[in-house]
Amino acid sequence: MNAETNSIEAKATRSVNPKIFTMWLFIVSIIMLFAAFTSAYLVRKAEGNWVEFQLPNLFWISTVVLLLSSASMHFALLAAKKDQFNALRISISITFVLGLLFLVLQYFGWVQLVEMNVYFVGNPSGSFVYVLSGLHGLHLISGLIVLIVALIAAFRMKINAKALTQIKICSTYWHFLDALWIYLFLFLVFNN
Repeated sequence: MNAETNSIEAKATRSVNPKIFTMWLFIVSIIMLFAAFTSAYLVRKAEGNWVEFQLPNLFWISTVVLLLSSASMHFALLAAKKDQFNALRISISITFVLGLLFLVLQYFGWVQLVEMNVYFVGNPSGSFVYVLSGLHGLHLISGLIVLIVALIAAFRMKINAKALTQIKICSTYWHFLDALWIYLFLFLVFNN
């Protein structure tokens, strides 16, 4: 009977939370989407007729803002692990505000692109910048929704040291969005 108990315990520890598994499937699908777009970018650039331009200065600033939001998200996870509920709520709120600020800066980065005569319609080099940054922005909006849900859960005391799944999902997804932007930004800087 002891061997049977160990077998049951071993099977239980190998299972994955369905919500976490779903999040990872979503992340993998996003990676595949952006891999396809960045591959298409390189293929189209190699064909010629490619206008080169500098990325807007606001894209640099928005990158720093997103890195700061990732730091505040990390503090939210640490606060949850220590049952520091006020710090948890404040950190999630700061992350949310920085996420919104990132989107605003991205929009005004697009305004800078227009001022540089880089449009969505026209040369594919500009089109790709709008598509890549716009798709990332849409995914960041989904991250903001996840943050709102986590913030509501934090106010209802549903996130604590014994119930970390929701904040772990939120944190992992937010850090992924941050890493995705860093990848896209560096890709555009070095391939534009």
